[in-house]
Amino acid sequence: MLLYEHPLSSYAQKVKIALREKGVAFSAELPETFGTGRSDGPFAQANPRTEVPVLVDGEVAIFESTVILEYIEERWPEPPLLPRDPAARARARMTEEVCDTQYEAVNWGFGEILWFRRASGALADHLRGQAAAQTRTLQDWLAGRLGEAEWFGGASFGWADAAAAPMVNRSVHYGLGPGVGSPLARWHARVRERPAVAETFREFDAAAARMAEAADLYTTGGRRREYRDHRLEWMVKSGGVEVVLAGLRDRTIRFPWPDPSPDPRPDGEAP
Repeated sequence: MLLYEHPLSSYAQKVKIALREKGVAFSAELPETFGTGRSDGPFAQANPRTEVPVLVDGEVAIFESTVILEYIEERWPEPPLLPRDPAARARARMTEEVCDTQYEAVNWGFGEILWFRRASGALADHLRGQAAAQTRTLQDWLAGRLGEAEWFGGASFGWADAAAAPMVNRSVHYGLGPGVGSPLARWHARVRERPAVAETFREFDAAAARMAEAADLYTTGGRRREYRDHRLEWMVKSGGVEVVLAGLRDRTIRFPWPDPSPDPRPDGEAP
């Protein structure tokens, strides 16, 4: 069992937590071509989007973290992460959906400023403020779904906990964690003590400590950050459209597969 991943990827963390909760052995590998957009090699063959995570189980290669989570749940049904009740299952999946889209995008955007220095001065302050305000909104929403329960699914750790854990933990890492003593903060303290989560968070911490070294690769064109779906939306709606334009100009960002066709006009000149 091979998992193409990056320890900082919240999507990969979600999958690793699920595998470890179920006691499934796997080896983790950071693809050599990660962040380059290259379409050659086994990683691109397994996922033409060249996004992590990708789970390779024998002859089966699966990408997209939710699809991987569903595969894990069906392939190794015990212990279950999804509740049996259809309404409870839908509730867990909705929590995951918001974490995977809106929450991940806010965390990602904050990281663009903190780690990759995409903006400075007043623009950086503005984007950080936007991320902080939106994080509070999302954490309030999660707190409402959690209520006074021990886990998002009630009495048992499950699907929604695995999805929310990397998102809230990254906010804590950024200094944007839930209020001390709040139900969500107490949940975070509980979840980080679970062996499957603790191991995954240790890997995150080790990778985060090296981000200053890696950041130069993404600001000089050696690697390019992928501006996709909700991430691109976040940067634009939060006031960072010039960050996107600068990244396109300097070729330090990229968009998802399939790559755009070459501009047939001489030198890409305007018509």
